[in-house]
Amino acid sequence: QVQVVESGGGSVQPGGSLRLACAASGRIYSIYTMAWYHEAPGKQHELVASINSGGRTNYADSVKGRFTISRDNAKNTTYLQMDSLKPEDTGVYYCYARIHTMEVVVGDYWGQGTQVTVSP
Repeated sequence: QVQVVESGGGSVQPGGSLRLACAASGRIYSIYTMAWYHEAPGKQHELVASINSGGRTNYADSVKGRFTISRDNAKNTTYLQMDSLKPEDTGVYYCYARIHTMEVVVGDYWGQGTQVTVSP
């Protein structure tokens, strides 16, 4: 069984920073893409940033220059460093991972979400 668990959310003032972490565990053979999605109140979730197994990254225009995604393959973990936070960054952040399990099954796995609130 494979699990994906986020941590690091919280409340911060505009201009502040937070660092999210997402760890995958279980019978994992390898992890392909890892990504972060943002679900703002009343809206569908949207891709914030992604990183493939080789370290290639992709960002939504709204976070370019402010957020940085990284990963530690040895720990099956991805991080999202969020700087210069804005009120519109408020919402639930979900971690996504495409994982090849030991049972030779490739699937999409999601974390439970972590709340980020940016307000004065």
